[in-house]
Amino acid sequence: MKKTLRKIAALLSLLILVPGFAACGSEAAGGTTVVKIGTTSDEPRVWDAVQKELDRRGEKIKIERINLTNGEPNKALAEGEIDLNAFQHYAYFNKNKEELELDLTAIGDTVIVPLNLFSKKHTSLEALPQGATIAIPDDPTNQGRALIVLKNAGLITLAPEAGNNGLIKDIAENYKEIKFVELAGAQLPRSLEDVDAAIINCGYAVDYGLDPINDPIYRDEIDLSNPEQQPFFNIIAARTEDKENPVYLKIVDAYHTKGVVDAINEVYSFAALPAFDYEGK
Repeated sequence: MKKTLRKIAALLSLLILVPGFAACGSEAAGGTTVVKIGTTSDEPRVWDAVQKELDRRGEKIKIERINLTNGEPNKALAEGEIDLNAFQHYAYFNKNKEELELDLTAIGDTVIVPLNLFSKKHTSLEALPQGATIAIPDDPTNQGRALIVLKNAGLITLAPEAGNNGLIKDIAENYKEIKFVELAGAQLPRSLEDVDAAIINCGYAVDYGLDPINDPIYRDEIDLSNPEQQPFFNIIAARTEDKENPVYLKIVDAYHTKGVVDAINEVYSFAALPAFDYEGK
């Protein structure tokens, strides 16, 4: 009888603990909490800097990056396959979670990454010929923003209903009769040999050996106080039920530090800007 009671008590204790694990990562040896963060990049340096800050503070938190390039990071987050994700800006996040009816919340800002117009064939916007071919991102996270860059450059206008997530079909006026080629982000730098110009994320530009500050023929200047650019701040997202999770908030706090800013500057060659305040700024 005593053995039976002990078994029942042990089972009850497991039932109490399991929900806690689901909401707060998973526990590894030594009481360390493993938090799975979904990303769409293999670049480790920024998250390594976050981990270094957590370790410096004595936090028993281990970040495990999960590459979800070929998946749906928001759906994976909602379904509990990962604990957090960090790959998107507000404009895409708000649209995607509404379309998929996902109960997710942004819990921290990260960076704003410029998309600029590069060319190996022309030295200025004015030199782009009539009927020029321009390559743009094919993914919904970045295509709308790429079109806004071209709008700001004076090459096109967009229909008012396009908002921050416009597509090629939303172009209202195309002053140079531009022909568009849609490519995956990582392929855009290589396309410069074949197209007149390309809109390239500065991260991919740096990886390809381009100077994201001096090489573009048009730079979309970043102003963190500009309300039109704030929808393009990148974020860390969580399930809404976990938005006050102390472990996750410690990760956000560790991200918002000078060491992480140094890593961001290294990765993006000072072209991307931290979208947060930090000590020593």
